[in-house]
Amino acid sequence: MTVIDFTAFIGRLATASGETILPFFRTSLSIDNKSASDFDPVTEADRAAEAVMRRLIKANFPQHGIVGEEFGNERQDAEYVWVLDPIDGTKSFIAGFPIWGTLIALLHKGTPVFGMMHQPYIGERFSGDSGSAHYSGPSGERRLTVRRCATLKKATSFTTSPLLMNAADREAFGRVEAAVRLTRYGGDCYSYCMLAAGHLDLVVETELKPYDIAALIPIVTGAGGVVTNWEGKPAQSGGRIIAAGDARVHEAALKLLNS
Repeated sequence: MTVIDFTAFIGRLATASGETILPFFRTSLSIDNKSASDFDPVTEADRAAEAVMRRLIKANFPQHGIVGEEFGNERQDAEYVWVLDPIDGTKSFIAGFPIWGTLIALLHKGTPVFGMMHQPYIGERFSGDSGSAHYSGPSGERRLTVRRCATLKKATSFTTSPLLMNAADREAFGRVEAAVRLTRYGGDCYSYCMLAAGHLDLVVETELKPYDIAALIPIVTGAGGVVTNWEGKPAQSGGRIIAAGDARVHEAALKLLNS
């Protein structure tokens, strides 16, 4: 598959998933809860979008594996594996807020080599291959670059919600929150894209699944940022994640999280 063919295919996946999701957005859609102990919503839009992407992948690359939030794993040990989250930010989606996106990642031998976040309602696409990252949307097209930030004291930080953290992790996050200039909640996948675009400096999360983070790693690193788990190791397996635009902020936040 050539670069041009690959770019075109990724675009087809994003377009097809967006066309499937949008008729459900801001409508009275039914909502199911996937969790017995908490609220983990899933909608018909999630399932339909993942189904259409799976069909396209199987038709074009039957030898590739697929990992998806809604329909599980197929050929997970294949050389190339697609990792799909049809709607990252379902809670925002069901509340009518456009702070959600479709995450599409391609792994080669377990390592994310390409990622895209597609927001069809706004018409934005953020993509990266670890070597570079790009934006396409209403304001045109441009290369994404993180911003420099020397210290936590000058940093803007995001997390989806500290209520998603266990007590120990929430306490650790509190040390970071006390050290930065500003912390905001919410965002899901958008936080990482805004970090890659140079609008914020730090994202700290816990309890992420591989499909929550795999597509975002090449976008952040392609823009010049750093993404690891809280132990400073590769992040594609999910868990406790820290992303920073500047390595100095990443190092300082890691120390506080593990102190």
